Amino acid sequence: MSINGPQLSQRPRPARPQPMAPQYPVMIPLESPRKRIRFTTIIFLLIMSLYVTRLVEIQIVRGPALATASQNSRIQTLLLPALRGGFTDRDGVPIAITILARNVTVDPKLITDPVGTAAALSPILGIDQAKIIESLTVDSRFSYVAKRITPETWKRVAELGIPGVFSEPTTNRAYPNGTLAASIVGYVGAEGTGLGGLEFGLNKQLSGEDGKLTVERVNGREIPASERQSIDPVNGLSVQLTIDADLQATLERSLQDQIVATGAEGGVAVIVEPGTGNILALATYPTFDPNTPFDSSDYDKRNSAVTDVFEPGSTSKVMTMAAVIEEGGARPETPFTVPNRLSRGGTSFKDYNEHGNLQLTLAGVLAKSSNIGTILASETIGEKTFYKYLQKFGIGESTGMNFPGESAGSLPDIEDESQWSDTTFPTLAFGQGLSVNVVQAASVFATIANDGVRMKPRLISGYSNSQGVFEPNALSEGQRVVSAETAKTVREMLEGVVSEDGTARSLQIPGYRVGGKTGTANRYDQATGGYSGYTSSFIGMAPAENPAFVMAISVHNPKTSTYGSVVAGPVFKKVMTYALANNKIPPSTSKPPKLPVEW
Repeated sequence: MSINGPQLSQRPRPARPQPMAPQYPVMIPLESPRKRIRFTTIIFLLIMSLYVTRLVEIQIVRGPALATASQNSRIQTLLLPALRGGFTDRDGVPIAITILARNVTVDPKLITDPVGTAAALSPILGIDQAKIIESLTVDSRFSYVAKRITPETWKRVAELGIPGVFSEPTTNRAYPNGTLAASIVGYVGAEGTGLGGLEFGLNKQLSGEDGKLTVERVNGREIPASERQSIDPVNGLSVQLTIDADLQATLERSLQDQIVATGAEGGVAVIVEPGTGNILALATYPTFDPNTPFDSSDYDKRNSAVTDVFEPGSTSKVMTMAAVIEEGGARPETPFTVPNRLSRGGTSFKDYNEHGNLQLTLAGVLAKSSNIGTILASETIGEKTFYKYLQKFGIGESTGMNFPGESAGSLPDIEDESQWSDTTFPTLAFGQGLSVNVVQAASVFATIANDGVRMKPRLISGYSNSQGVFEPNALSEGQRVVSAETAKTVREMLEGVVSEDGTARSLQIPGYRVGGKTGTANRYDQATGGYSGYTSSFIGMAPAENPAFVMAISVHNPKTSTYGSVVAGPVFKKVMTYALANNKIPPSTSKPPKLPVEW
């Protein structure tokens, strides 16, 4: 024990409770700030490298392609249509013209209300709403709503201000005089391409070359101050025809009136200027309006004056007479005894009317249109010589006009036994067994009118380019068929046909000497392969002493009569009287010679 008291046992004191540390995520501390900066930089560079890589791809690798695609989406190439060349008559009167027009187009993706848009456009365009809705709802960025509307109509559409409705320039073909010369000029289709007549035959020359205009557009609107590139169009050639519009209209009306009056199937007529071969008028009936060509049949739209051929009949006798006189076989006063029947090659030939023995001169044979007398006259020169003259007059060959679809007609080959029989020669002498179109038939008489020189028929005077420079179409040099003396003699004989002794005395024109020939021929029907009906014709000239005009008219299958003087003659008299007066042709100052008809 201690002097201070008792000693207590030594026990440990309890530990004081320690406050708990807060719970945080365990962080791995970096050793220094420099390492932290390095780490951050690496992450930043990785991210930037991705951006740079993408930028390089877009700007450098794919840049040109993307830029081109973007530009192409804005660039549009518009057609600048060339103006199709027109047609005029010889004095510049327009027959076919081209006028500016517009096509109405849309971007269907920009049309938000197709029904409302169609309702607004329909009364202006004259198109059914349902049809317009079809154009507005196609799955495309481009669609046509209407084609070839007038600029005035487009102005009314534009004033509506409908987003997505646009237009493009185009042209429209118009024929201001309707049916005038329709069979000559022809017509075009919906796309402006020639489908008939000279519109078809000269389509390349008339069309020209379209131009182009390249612009940048967004949502159909041109970007202001954007670059424009253009190639100007080259307009087509314009054609000046040889026809006289007034004379053409007069001939067309007269021909139509006569065909209707006679109940005929149809007819053709032509007026030729003998010294040049110029065709001053060329008419067909039935015909059509080229402004609405598809309202007429293909049959009515053809130019039957050059595409259809027929056997000329007695009008062909002028070639026989010219050949006989040229070769010295006979003269106008040479006598012929003409029986009622003539046997040749096992066939009995006759004249149109029954008669006893006739005592006719060569001039009388032509004046009375005797088939038998013509056969007898042709036999004075023989078949081979006669055949040579038919060829010289152009029978069986093209006229040289190069008109689309022109027929050359037909002439049997004298060297081919399958074509030439014992009856061919006598049949050809009076105008059967060969075929011609009306232009060829007129050309024969024009040769006689032109002192025996045959000029190629000519329908085109020349061409004018877009600057108005005119290039004339060359005249043919002509081919002599018979002498001037023979031609003069035949003209005097043709005057006998229109005299009191002839078959066409009613066709005299006061103040003028007139010569001509009637014709009535059996009409060959290609559909049946036989003869059916008749073609009644008259071909004449005036003034006969120095002819200014030759006119040929042929009427197919008339119902009231078959005589050429009765059926075709009235057209000749009416139109020839007009032509002489309108062109101020002086009246005849001499009287026709009185050739003997009988002996």
